[in-house]
Amino acid sequence: MPLKVNFKKSIDHLKSVDPILAKLFDSCSPVVLRPHTNYFQSLTEAIISQQLSDKAATTIVNRFKALFPGVDFPSPKQVLRKKDSDLRSVGVSGAKASYIKNLATAMEDKTVHFVDISKMTDEEIIEMLVKVKGIGRWTAEMFLIFSLGRLDVFSFGDLGLRNAIKKLYSLRQDPSPKQMQKTSICWQPYRTCASLYLWASLNNRQKP
Repeated sequence: MPLKVNFKKSIDHLKSVDPILAKLFDSCSPVVLRPHTNYFQSLTEAIISQQLSDKAATTIVNRFKALFPGVDFPSPKQVLRKKDSDLRSVGVSGAKASYIKNLATAMEDKTVHFVDISKMTDEEIIEMLVKVKGIGRWTAEMFLIFSLGRLDVFSFGDLGLRNAIKKLYSLRQDPSPKQMQKTSICWQPYRTCASLYLWASLNNRQKP
């Protein structure tokens, strides 16, 4: 897996098929994607971050990691050795503690496995991950983008993407998943790049 995803080909395609996106690329600072190679860590942090602000999630993730001195991030086995009360003591809710242990167990018994993940389709990976209670389709889609660097991922249930499309395409109402699908179909097979720039547009990442 590359340390950084090269989006040149993606941007060239998207500019050729969508003039509105082309203007966004011209005005937005370049987006960099460096896939996260510790899959257990990325999924665990995604679970912790559910329904929290970035600031709150970062605080709890750091406290969670501090429970395991001597390692950058704990292994599934190390997490399973901890009591739920230990996880709750650093701000992880009871439900999320259960979800994290569900994930750790699934990785230990190979229900969730990554040995042949490069040969798996996006949908096969999503189907595998959502079998773990606490991981929904959105979390699995974020995993495809930010851990695997897959190039054609678009989350139709993502609020940020919906807001960005509404703003960028001057829509009067929030677009439905069907409308988002119609808008994005020409972006294939490079919808990940479009997603990243749409999110960036909400943060006003303008070129200097």
